[in-house]
Amino acid sequence: MRVGIGLPGTIPGADGQLLTAWAKQADEGPFSSLGTLDRLVYDSYDPLVMLSAAAAVTESVRLATTIIIAPLHSTALLAKFAASVHALSNGRLVLGLAVGARHEDYKAAGIAYSSRGRRLSEQLATLRAIWEEEEMVPPSPLHREPELLLGGLSDASFARVARYADGYVHGGGPPRTFVRAADKAHAAWFDAGRPGRPQLWAQGYFALGSAATIEAGANHLRDYYAFTGPFAEKIAAGLLTTPQAIAQFLRGYELAGCDEMILFPTVPDLSQLQQLADVLHGLGRRAA
Repeated sequence: MRVGIGLPGTIPGADGQLLTAWAKQADEGPFSSLGTLDRLVYDSYDPLVMLSAAAAVTESVRLATTIIIAPLHSTALLAKFAASVHALSNGRLVLGLAVGARHEDYKAAGIAYSSRGRRLSEQLATLRAIWEEEEMVPPSPLHREPELLLGGLSDASFARVARYADGYVHGGGPPRTFVRAADKAHAAWFDAGRPGRPQLWAQGYFALGSAATIEAGANHLRDYYAFTGPFAEKIAAGLLTTPQAIAQFLRGYELAGCDEMILFPTVPDLSQLQQLADVLHGLGRRAA
């Protein structure tokens, strides 16, 4: 299983200098990818803008959106922006998409929340067509179009994975929740008659260091997931705060068949990246 690291672009207080320094250091390893999240009504940066900045200062690490809330975007512009980042990075973009769950994001975008599933299905059919025609997008020198991942937990989500995507991205939680989702992704893939198997990605959150740092990370998760109500406390409780917890978490996902895990920081401090790198080196992990 490959292990990537998230950019801190959805943590209040992160600035452009931190994001580019983070990307440059991550490119030195042992990380396989740089991940981004997507929020509209939040103190955060746009995920593709973050990755375009990262593309300029990196050479090998893959650039992944896990996920972009696709229905909030114009399909043509999303195709254009994604293909642009893909080409500028020499074919390193992995485009993860899903419908999102926050009503306030849809209200701010002026899009009906109830339409999000239908809109995503329509977008997926159109994205491939735009990329294949190449009239609106710059060609990538290595791979013509980004690898496409889809997230979600509904039956419709897994059906979309099997019909349109290269794989599935899981939103987080303990390995046992990933096992259930992976089984559904495999079943939908088989039922659709797709050859091979879907790529399986997942994510988690970490904060390493002092008690104050760990509490700051937990508070960020409580705020970021406040829309879930009391469940936000469970998300915060799942924060990975020790090398042992990270090792156990990675082992569980690896045994469950995960291909790539992205660990997202919850504190906007470059030392978090180095501490995680040290943990991975201690586990004998290198970028694939």
